Amino acid sequence: MRYVWLSFGVICVGLGGAGAVLPLLPATPFLLLAAWAFAKSSDRFHDWLMDHPTLGPPIVAWKTRRAISRNAKLLAMASLAASLAISILAGVSSTILAIQLAALVAVAGFILTRREA
Repeated sequence: MRYVWLSFGVICVGLGGAGAVLPLLPATPFLLLAAWAFAKSSDRFHDWLMDHPTLGPPIVAWKTRRAISRNAKLLAMASLAASLAISILAGVSSTILAIQLAALVAVAGFILTRREA
């Protein structure tokens, strides 16, 4: 099972890395999943991820204080707004837009109520 968790962690790091450069793919949730998977499979990979100068700080902030940085919050809000705008411009039905808007408001509420790192 150790190799399954290790493989899952590597995949999540890849998705998190992609999320760092792609505007609509979130990086931090994938990195949190990677940290969790590495904690179950490899101390070496877990320590590497936690100590990484770029990837580590958001994970440590979340794990220790349940905090999200101001920049991450701003980027998340911009991504949420962009996804809604894309749906509107694509002519998505009003029912789907209402469902999407409800989900986006819930996500935004969660993000904005977390303390800042």
